[in-house]
Amino acid sequence: QVQLVESGGGLVQAGGSLRLSCTASPGRTFVRSSMGWFRQAPGKDREIVAAISRGGATFYGDSVKGRFFISRDNAKNTVYLEMNSLIPEDTAVYSCAANVRAILTSPPITRDYEYDYWGQGTQVTVSA
Repeated sequence: QVQLVESGGGLVQAGGSLRLSCTASPGRTFVRSSMGWFRQAPGKDREIVAAISRGGATFYGDSVKGRFFISRDNAKNTVYLEMNSLIPEDTAVYSCAANVRAILTSPPITRDYEYDYWGQGTQVTVSA
């Protein structure tokens, strides 16, 4: 069983920045996991925000390219989502997810149904 705990959400004005963190336990699973960040706004489907493979390759959803950046620190069992130039449309619950079956050379995983474990989510609200 893998537990994912997100932190860093909150209320921010448009144009501002936030950094989300997601820490996995037990830690030994993190280095073998491909990780992703998803978000879901009220009345909308869940969408991929960003993903990072075991090898560090990254993927970004079209709406966040150039503004959001995903990274991972295997020593801290943590994946980060740096969010810049936030806009009201970024308002959503952000969740991290882990695929513990990915091989080292697998590309970033973008489909939510391919993830094995999910965090409970953290709310991000961007005011106009």
